[in-house]
Amino acid sequence: MGEAPKEGDLLPGTLDMLILKAVTRGAMHGYGIAQFIQQASREVLRVEEGALYPALHRLEVRGLLKAEWGTSENNRRAKFYKLTAVGRRELDAEAAYWSRVAAAVTRVMQTA
Repeated sequence: MGEAPKEGDLLPGTLDMLILKAVTRGAMHGYGIAQFIQQASREVLRVEEGALYPALHRLEVRGLLKAEWGTSENNRRAKFYKLTAVGRRELDAEAAYWSRVAAAVTRVMQTA
């Protein structure tokens, strides 16, 4: 079978959901999104730039995020992402699905 995930690896299909969740807090730039996910997960999850920026672009193309250029807290030009109404609906659906799957996996793992 495949190799076990390493500490910090994201499960397939969760990155988009985590990004959408991060931007529910307001407009954020990519580095801020990655930091939020890492801190909110108590340093368990890490988002690498090579995965983050393609995901942000994909979510923007799908209309789930809207991006605008602005200035970051360290006075650098950065793209800030906001959740759209379509993105909010997608996040709600993904979160509901994730809850069902996580509960099912937990039930299986708790069997004798």
